[in-house]
Amino acid sequence: MTELGTLLPMLQAVSQTDTSPVVRVPANDPAVIMKVLDLGAFSVIVPMINSAEEAAKAVSACRYPPRGIRSWGPSRAIHYAGADYLAKADEEMLVIGMVETKEGLANLDAICATPGLDAIYIGPSDLAFAIGKLPAPDNTDPLHLETCDRIRDAAHRHGKKACMHCASGAFAASAAARGFDLVMVASDVFSLISGVRRHLDDFKAGFKGGR
Repeated sequence: MTELGTLLPMLQAVSQTDTSPVVRVPANDPAVIMKVLDLGAFSVIVPMINSAEEAAKAVSACRYPPRGIRSWGPSRAIHYAGADYLAKADEEMLVIGMVETKEGLANLDAICATPGLDAIYIGPSDLAFAIGKLPAPDNTDPLHLETCDRIRDAAHRHGKKACMHCASGAFAASAAARGFDLVMVASDVFSLISGVRRHLDDFKAGFKGGR
């Protein structure tokens, strides 16, 4: 997640489209989660969920009493979502927890069974460290793939959606074919790098001269 001051204009821009803004917060911090929701995020991705208790903490920060501890202050959210925001926010807001550590894997079923948690999101780089591997974009290491599928199966077993962070459209398509419900097609950084590389390769292929 970027700084809150930079996040606001991004959410303002997205609110003019049919896209639902989802924000990955930097930590499982109720104050930050509540602020991001008040600014206009429709859903949040919470990193480093290691236990059912931590999952419940994230859920509570996203729900108004009596279901949670979210404070009332969505002045901007009401502006774009309407006066009935309170009535529908709890039902329409997705709470997505990231499982990406050894502890998270050890407590996978308990995390997935957490009431109010809507989905499990795989952070592939930290997950690679958790299983003794090195991170790589679109990791095809057999143990990594097996662990991702294990997380997917646990999520589905408990009625949750399974989400995968991908670095390319091709890998995202393969993840969707493997049964993941939500896939990130590419990141801004990888898109920028691959775009520049492609243009540079085109230039080198088309310009044979030199000075």
